[in-house]
Formats: sequence, C-alpha cells, structure tokens
Amino acid sequence: MGRAAGMDTASETQKKAPQDRLADWLAADMAAVNHLIRERMASRHAPRIPEVTAHLVEAGGKRLRPLLTLATARMLGYEGQDHIKLAATVEFIHTATLLHDDVVDESQRRRGRPTANLLWDNKSSVLVGDYLFSRSFQLMVETGNLRVLDILANASATIAEGEVLQLTAAQDLATDEGIYLQVVRGKTAALFSAATEVGAVIAGAPEPVVRALYDYGDALGIAFQIVDDILDYGGTAAVIGKNTGDDFRERKLTLPVIHAVASASSDERAFWVRVIEKGQQEPEDLEQALAILSRHGSLAAARDVALRWADQARRALRNLKANDLQEALSELADFVVERIS
Repeated sequence: MGRAAGMDTASETQKKAPQDRLADWLAADMAAVNHLIRERMASRHAPRIPEVTAHLVEAGGKRLRPLLTLATARMLGYEGQDHIKLAATVEFIHTATLLHDDVVDESQRRRGRPTANLLWDNKSSVLVGDYLFSRSFQLMVETGNLRVLDILANASATIAEGEVLQLTAAQDLATDEGIYLQVVRGKTAALFSAATEVGAVIAGAPEPVVRALYDYGDALGIAFQIVDDILDYGGTAAVIGKNTGDDFRERKLTLPVIHAVASASSDERAFWVRVIEKGQQEPEDLEQALAILSRHGSLAAARDVALRWADQARRALRNLKANDLQEALSELADFVVERIS
C-alpha cells in the first residue's frame, strides 16, 4: 500500500495502536461512512428515529466493524465506492443489534452512556432497531452484488440465532465451552467475519483470499468477545462502556464462569446454582464470584483461550500480500487481547 496523504511518519505510526493507525489511514473513507450513516438514519415522518440512533451512533464507538470492511477492501487494492455502503451497512446492523440487546438484557449503560431504552423506552429501541435493519438491507442492495447481500443477510440471521441460543444456554450450568463458542460465533463473530469477507468480495479477491479474510474476522470476533466477557469481571466502566459485573447480574454464563464451574467444589457449585441458575443474588455475591474466579485462575484461563483465537486470526493473514493495512490488521488481533494484559 502506498503512503496515503497525511499519513504519519514511521516513528509516529509505531507509537499508535493498530486500530488507531487503521482509522488514520482510512480517515477519508470513514468520514464518508459517517456521512452516509447520518444521511440514512434520517426520517421525515418519525423524528424519534434519528434521535435514538444518534444517541448510540454518536456515542464515540470505535467503529471497528466498518473499519474492518474498509481496511480489507483497500488492502486488496479496491478503488471503488461500494465499500463505503457496505461499511455503513455493517455499522447499521451492529447498532440495531445493540438496541435490541439492551432491551433483552435490561441494560442501563452502553458506551459509557445511559442506554436508549432507559432514556426513551423499550418500544422505541426495538422499533428503531428494526428501522436500522431495514436501512442496512437497502444499502447492501445498492451495491448490486448478490454475494455480499447473501453474506450480510446470513450474518443478520446468525446474530439473531446466537442471541436466542444465549437465552437458553446462559443460565444453564451444563453449558460448556463448545456451546459458549457457538453463542459467541453467532452473536459477535458473525458480523466480524461478514465485515472482512464482504471487503474481500467487493474487491474481487480470489477465493482463497476471501476465505482467509472470513477466517480472520471469525477468529478476531471470538477473541474480542472473550475479552469483553473477561473485562466484565475485571475491567473498569470507562474501558468496557457498561457497568462492571453486568454479565454476572444478568446471569450470563460466560467463559470465565464456565471454567470456574468446571473446577468448583460442592460449596462453590451451590453458589453458582443460586446466583446463576436461580438468580438469587445478594449485593456481596459479585465479590464472592470474583474470589472464586481468582481461586481457580478462571480469568487467566479465559485469556489463554482468547490468545489462541488471536493467534489463529493472525495466521489467517500470513499468506496475504504484506502491506501497511495487512500488518495493522494482524497486530489488531493481539491488541484486542492486550486490553486485559
């Protein structure tokens, strides 16, 4: 990849996180994506739609998923404009799922701010989420590429499927790592892999490259979600954008808890049955949960799993032509896990 206008010097670039380097290099593309998002989230007849959408879209999220679409397309030499529409599509799908998730989880914080369902109501969040899903399909159709439509439509269905699976598995102590990964692949990794795959498809990449970028997005998304689940027990609200311990209060059986349950004594198992399966939680229970996780090294064990997926993401890129974007994407896999270092 050639040096872009305004690109930092090598020494300045080296100091930045890979996600920030990608954002700098793709700043013009991302500005176009943001403009398109604002344009398409408008509604002449229902002013609440842009109000609710803007509350979440303008909350300062990193735009990681659309950035992946832009980066993969540009990495492969794409010079058209359809990657802008696809990146906006990916962000609309992501935002719609967040609006729906906050209703399902009865969440109160998202990206460090009160959730839309808290500020408005559940009905508004669900209906605006539906509107954004519709907008996303309008955008992807405009590319005229049936394959990207198929990829993103399948991703949308897979996300919903993953969320439903989580409802049935989250509070069941019989849930193991295999079921957990199935949930994560659905609710999180599906959109990561779709974001990277459509970037390759729109660039006209050969099938081995398309598959490699799908594999990269899939593994990156899994690592990303595992890290989020770890941070819920060890991060700060400023880092994770929600209240620490939300997963525990919502009785979600995430990877650290699955590990602790598998190693539990009879007393510890009784604790998990009470707080997760039965939902009988006391104010001091989060502290006790943290003590049990620490006793069994469950957060470190989950981090090791995240590192393995990050390594798998990096290896998926190793046969692609090396350039600045490819290098930053490779380093991004390690960076998502470094949030818990």
